[in-house]
Amino acid sequence: MTMTPVERLALRTRFGLTQAARVGWYAAQNRAGVRAGREAGEGLPPPPKPVIEAPAGVPERATLLKQVRQLLARDLANIEAGLYPMPKDEPDGLRGMFARRDLYLKDIPAIVRRRATGSHQELDRSGATRPRYYMQNFHFQTDGWMSEESAKLYDTQVETLFFGAAAAMRRQGLVPIAEMVRARDQRRLKMLDVASGSGAFLADVRHAFPRLPVIASDLSEPYLGLARQRVRRAGGAALSGAVVGAAEALPFAADTFDLVSNIYLFHELPPKVRPLVAGELARVLSPGGRLIVIDSLQTGDNLELDGLLELFPQLFHEPYYRSYVTEDMIGLFEGRGLTLVASWAAFVSKVMVFEKAPR
Repeated sequence: MTMTPVERLALRTRFGLTQAARVGWYAAQNRAGVRAGREAGEGLPPPPKPVIEAPAGVPERATLLKQVRQLLARDLANIEAGLYPMPKDEPDGLRGMFARRDLYLKDIPAIVRRRATGSHQELDRSGATRPRYYMQNFHFQTDGWMSEESAKLYDTQVETLFFGAAAAMRRQGLVPIAEMVRARDQRRLKMLDVASGSGAFLADVRHAFPRLPVIASDLSEPYLGLARQRVRRAGGAALSGAVVGAAEALPFAADTFDLVSNIYLFHELPPKVRPLVAGELARVLSPGGRLIVIDSLQTGDNLELDGLLELFPQLFHEPYYRSYVTEDMIGLFEGRGLTLVASWAAFVSKVMVFEKAPR
């Protein structure tokens, strides 16, 4: 539906005010986290000085905020085009934001200790049925992926790292879904979200497409539990299912889903596992279906940010990130029968949309 000039002005004003406040909040929280980290690091061995080879070096804060503004401009354009509605980024308001901020700052000393001592294998693996690569303290975060406390903290940690832009990066994945929904009744489509995590993207999907049947899958019960809750709070239909399982061995029949999404998984996978996961995503996708992959930028995608890609694995426990930034992601999927139909950068992320040929 076409908006009147007054409606468009009201939408832009509302979006601008809410997103500016959000970026300001998380940018300030980022500064507070840096200060807390310095204090927590007193008396601990200093971490090695990062080695950056990118010609542009590590981008300044002003450069990062410029990139955030560009992302939000695209986000607003998508909303104005009717591809998805105005976001509900903080559904529990200021009270929830303050509570998550306190949890975030409280956990920083433990992260600093792990970084200083190189401790990233603190999870109990006895009797573990999950892959060994999964059972570690990614990002030096407490409990890895294996507790409710970690699930509650994760999105705040990511938003703080990226100045409140993580939600807008994820929302770019709604665009190819909207294109399919415009052509077909969403109730007759089937969607699978692989490695759903805490359900932040699924909440956006449910907010935008309240009748789209969606199944979530992840290796963490606590994260899946939070995902269910977030989808319920977003309104519309509940999840059609939530399955605990590895992305490299999905428990679904071939050609089952019209839409498959995968957000921020591939940079967390060992190189030998990535082809297995790509094969599974392609296998369960129906002919004529779409696969949406959002992950980190790779080397050369944005020269201004290449230094940041070098910095990440030196500041956080990202054991497979260095190999990811040079992985041929397009070749990975095209070698399994999918065709790249769209790709674009979204701040430090990029969106890749693949299609499976119809029969």
